[in-house]
Amino acid sequence: MAPKPAESAIDRSRTSYGDEGFSRYLRRAFLASAGYDDVDLDRPVIGIAVTKSDYNTCHRDMPALLESVRRGVLEAGGLPMEFPTISLGEILTSPTSMLFRNLMAMDTEEMIEALPMNGAVLLGGCDKTVPAQLMAAASTDKPVLLEVVGPMLTGSWRGQRLGACTDCRRLWGDHRGGVLDAAEITEARGELVATAGTCAVMGTASTMASLTEVLGMMLPGGATPPASSGARLRHGVLTGRRIVEMVREGGAPPRDILTRPAFENAIKVLAALGGSTNALVHLLAVARRAGIDLALEEFDTVAADVPLMVDLKPSGQLYMEDLHRSGGIPAVLKQLAGRLDLTTVGATGTRLGDLLADLPERQEWQTAITTLEEPLGPPGALAVLKGSLAPNGAVIKTSAASPHLFQHTGPAFVVDAGQDITAILDDPDTEITAEHVLVLRYSGPVAAGFPESGALPIPAKLARQGVRDMVRVSDARMSGTSYGTVVLHCAPEAAVGGPLAAVQNGDLIRLDIPARRIDLLIDETTLEQRLADLPEITPPARGWRRLYAETVLPASQGADLDFM
Repeated sequence: MAPKPAESAIDRSRTSYGDEGFSRYLRRAFLASAGYDDVDLDRPVIGIAVTKSDYNTCHRDMPALLESVRRGVLEAGGLPMEFPTISLGEILTSPTSMLFRNLMAMDTEEMIEALPMNGAVLLGGCDKTVPAQLMAAASTDKPVLLEVVGPMLTGSWRGQRLGACTDCRRLWGDHRGGVLDAAEITEARGELVATAGTCAVMGTASTMASLTEVLGMMLPGGATPPASSGARLRHGVLTGRRIVEMVREGGAPPRDILTRPAFENAIKVLAALGGSTNALVHLLAVARRAGIDLALEEFDTVAADVPLMVDLKPSGQLYMEDLHRSGGIPAVLKQLAGRLDLTTVGATGTRLGDLLADLPERQEWQTAITTLEEPLGPPGALAVLKGSLAPNGAVIKTSAASPHLFQHTGPAFVVDAGQDITAILDDPDTEITAEHVLVLRYSGPVAAGFPESGALPIPAKLARQGVRDMVRVSDARMSGTSYGTVVLHCAPEAAVGGPLAAVQNGDLIRLDIPARRIDLLIDETTLEQRLADLPEITPPARGWRRLYAETVLPASQGADLDFM
């Protein structure tokens, strides 16, 4: 017997007039003005969260994706109802989109609960939209699927294949180093972001899309189709059809999908991808919302035997369209099958092992994906560090760092958020060498909303000498498209009295990636005295920024709000 269709959400009134019958009557009266009759309204209602915005260029082609999802919902007998939420465009949001991730998560969660719907499809893609939507999904009992806009296609400039945003940083470094003049860097700019879509490399957007697929909150094959492709639209249709099926089946709520084995699989795939360091913060936040006890240290231990297997920038050389042509995330999972928990069940309702059994073995044309036997790099693409400079943890992307700096001791050169950092670093009279450790403070969640400022620019005079990497340490984040020997998310952050606040110019800092250590080489008494003398930080005066600063958890716990 076919399952009974779920009761239409339209008649589950939440608008309070003190008369339930009148509330339902009035709801259908107003919907009639929009052209809906009782046949429409008795179908399963699927809310579609839309994050189209002129300030979010990655989502430029979302209207076409929305129509494909709507078509899938209609084909399956559902009623699609779109609704807007905050849209977090990475590049145009000040001071950082991360400041508003939790606000978007709250917005999305509240709209899913407040509006009449039996299930939801959440359309996102840009860096913080997907984590926010996952956090919201983990907090609701309704069936939810995510669908991303997909990555951009690459451009070309003077024979170089280009794609945002690893190449943006490389070319800007060449400009600062005197290799490219103003006219050349401006000319290249027109090809760096060639189409709509998220960054073309394994940055945060691509990483979180991939991990959403691994977690089972997106249908297989959804992470990699380019934004401008028919494959992206076809996947949108499949998503629309499937969410209606999930509702009719009495669909699993996200917490049934977001299990501990699913998170462990995601951590292993993250290592194989050489994915963004931001994923650690986001996965910790989503796990917390899902009721899963996940610790920062597990990003090292769970994936200890998983090598780097995907040849994408910034850890490799290729782009997301190459990964898509190589089979996408399903092909990565096929190679990792022996290391994964194959009993997990995502939105398809089918065990991961059964899904992978139907996939062919790796073919020679799958150039973006290597094998466990002949990987691109060793295990430990992402490492969790601890030590006197980060007692509660810090992270580094070793797959994008310089091997000669894996063990390095050098004097600190300290800058604080709010200073004119570029002017300080580029001052020709500044006594700074390639051996220095650049330290950025007061850029953590409480102090600054956790911006992507950790990959400090190489001082201009050193860049002109050909220096392209130095050890950098901060309580900030960095873009997943960045590269370099950059220690991030130092916790506790400086603003709450973390050791980073006590660092002074000339103090020796020792980085030892093999030992998973980051240490400030001063005696404990001196450290304690310096910390005792620190001034108090004045919180923001009002609004969201004050609420955020007063309730945000540390990076090592996902930087969600403590009451969520």
